[in-house]
Amino acid sequence: MAEQPNNPLHGKTLKAIVQELESELGWEHMGYLVNINCFKNNPTLNSSLTFLRKTPWARAKVEKLWIERIYQFSKKN
Repeated sequence: MAEQPNNPLHGKTLKAIVQELESELGWEHMGYLVNINCFKNNPTLNSSLTFLRKTPWARAKVEKLWIERIYQFSKKN
């Protein structure tokens, strides 16, 4: 696999992304920012991962949220 120095998602697992977002924002706020039921109705890490792995558009939104809220913020500090 080629190096991807400009890709902030390189080497990040979906599980790590969801865990960081949940820790930083909480399920309720994640459900507000990304309007998907796996964050709004009885959210769990496993159910969210299952849904996101099957649903590319939702995964893309979650990855974008992570880049905007976690990655970009950590780069500024």
